[in-house]
Amino acid sequence: MENLIDVLYQENAEYEALLELSMKKTGVIVQGDLDKLAEITDEEQDVIGRLNRLETKRQEVTTDVANVLNKDVNTLKLVDLIQLLAARPTEQKKLADCHDKLSDTLMQMVRVNEQNRELIQNSLEMIDFDINMLQALKTAPETANYNKGAHSSGEMMGNSCRRFDAKQ
Repeated sequence: MENLIDVLYQENAEYEALLELSMKKTGVIVQGDLDKLAEITDEEQDVIGRLNRLETKRQEVTTDVANVLNKDVNTLKLVDLIQLLAARPTEQKKLADCHDKLSDTLMQMVRVNEQNRELIQNSLEMIDFDINMLQALKTAPETANYNKGAHSSGEMMGNSCRRFDAKQ
């Protein structure tokens, strides 16, 4: 049981590191600093690699615990395990604390990641709007402005800053 508790605390520490990186990412997204965003993403990949190793270890330890308790590892939940430890209040409290910390950390991560997703979505919409505006300027209709030789000047609407010339 101690191994499971240790692995869960290690996983929580890694999730907290990932949460911190996600919170840093929020400011970087707002600033539009793509280089810093790439650095943070690389750091996140390192943390995710460590989390994957811890998750594999957690699954192995959970399988061992399920075998000792004669329970199905696929249906054994952490909440169920906490209830099964009623006879061992010290381990039960440690496991319950770990469960609560993990739940809290993961809820914070969901909130921050949702905020980052919305910021990125807004940035993409703004970029799409800018691209559409630039394309619209290129395809604007020609004006009915003529030069002195009575030929069309070929100017596009919106590109000219000329005003009405009262002297003509």
